[in-house]
Amino acid sequence: MLVGFLSAAIIAGTPLLFATLGEIFSEKAGHLNLGVEGMMYMGAIVGFIVGLNTHNPLLAMMGAVLSGGIGALLYAFLTVSLRVNQTVCGLTLTIFGEGFASFLGQRVMGSIVPGDIKSFFAASPIPGLSSIPYIGEILFKQDIFVYFGYITIIAATYYLFRTKKGLNLRAVGESAAAADASGINVTLYKYVHILLGGALCGLGGAYMSLVTVPVWQEHIISGRGWIAVALVIFASWNPVKAMLGAFLFGGLSILGFRLQSMGIQISQYLIDMLPYAATIIIVIISTRKNKKEDLPPADLTNPYFREER
Repeated sequence: MLVGFLSAAIIAGTPLLFATLGEIFSEKAGHLNLGVEGMMYMGAIVGFIVGLNTHNPLLAMMGAVLSGGIGALLYAFLTVSLRVNQTVCGLTLTIFGEGFASFLGQRVMGSIVPGDIKSFFAASPIPGLSSIPYIGEILFKQDIFVYFGYITIIAATYYLFRTKKGLNLRAVGESAAAADASGINVTLYKYVHILLGGALCGLGGAYMSLVTVPVWQEHIISGRGWIAVALVIFASWNPVKAMLGAFLFGGLSILGFRLQSMGIQISQYLIDMLPYAATIIIVIISTRKNKKEDLPPADLTNPYFREER
């Protein structure tokens, strides 16, 4: 039962994983994007509609990536080029994304993901690794989306901490003026990584609508974007810690179903509250961290105008 629960927690945490990674890239560039929820909604509805009409899972994923990227592009243009307040832009993007998904979702309400897409995202055990006792069943008997999440974690960690471009990105987040003086194209780095963050958020939304809940319904994201923003703080802007946090919260989100299957009767309202209550607790604990590596990028939320340096 424990192995089954942990395996299901990974599935439930994968949307949070992509969204959290996306926000990490954005914040490493010095931009607090509170539009994660909105970009996830955009990715969820576009990915669902494309999949419903084309029966092609790859096109559905590409649609989700593009829609999340377009949302991030709007945010980047306003906050990087026009230097509009980042908090206001992020909140506006969330409202826009929810409204966008609600408008398009009216025509497909209750529609089910096509069978060929379901089969594409069915569990695909990795030969050899899936035979490892316990660990194999938990980690390596998952769907292709989850495996892509593992690869993304490794790539993001290597990129941020082992490459020159990753070092430049962190420099931009710490001090855009100093990075600019060093010859780094600050505007380009901000745009690229904000768009990358939006694409990952869109991908997380698509996982919700295509795999986790393969039926379109209102409020399908249900606050996961806000949890992802909190997980960035919990993870100290580290992709590996983000993975652990995402899977932890994934477990909390399905805990109620598991308890009910064991015959333990607990109020569903209490169970639904757990991830959000845990988010509040984690944010309180995380904000008390004093180690340098646990602190946010120094230039986070500060608009940069080259002529002012």
